[in-house]
Amino acid sequence: MFTHLHTHTEFSLLDGACRIEQLVSRAKSLGMQSLAITDHGNMYGAVDFYKACKKEGIKPIIGCEVYVAPRMRFDKDKVLDKEYNHLVLLCKNEKGYKNLIKMVSKSYTEGFYFKPRIDHDLLEKYSEGLVCLSACLAGEIPQALLQKDYDKAKRVALWYDELFGRGNYYLELQNHGINEQAIVNEGLKRLSRETGIPLVATNDVHYIEKQDAKIQQVLI
Repeated sequence: MFTHLHTHTEFSLLDGACRIEQLVSRAKSLGMQSLAITDHGNMYGAVDFYKACKKEGIKPIIGCEVYVAPRMRFDKDKVLDKEYNHLVLLCKNEKGYKNLIKMVSKSYTEGFYFKPRIDHDLLEKYSEGLVCLSACLAGEIPQALLQKDYDKAKRVALWYDELFGRGNYYLELQNHGINEQAIVNEGLKRLSRETGIPLVATNDVHYIEKQDAKIQQVLI
């Protein structure tokens, strides 16, 4: 049974167009048994999402698509630190939930610069109980592949795989008809073959029905 593991709700501000109750109701109507929430840089919708899923008999997977600083989260140079990467973190258990809360909180209190950012140091401290996905085109590995730096992509992938442990880190395949995704997907499949890191197929959900695409376009 397919499960959406990369989902943005109304709490992905100026980006997500999914109302939580409508999202969960639609998942239920499609026969889905579980569903994740991975809003950008926050967990504001986690409690409402959990309650809505429980009401519909769906297993809630609490997560977040965090922003990762290019250097340390404390570094805030207007040239070197303006860019950031995406990373999807999903809670396996209560420990993972508490660790994700800690990282997201610190992304605001310590790492905020344009966006609330974590860094590799926080990931090393709080990786227990979490499943990690390599994220969309804005992820570290997809960006390295788009820059034709396969060695860097492989090095980063192996770092994450060692940190989270085999079976807790996945290379994320997406296909939304974007040319860059086709390029990245070939690189990700090669990485998986060479390293044994498993692949997972996701859809970068930002709205529920096809006609809702216009609403999402207004937001962004």
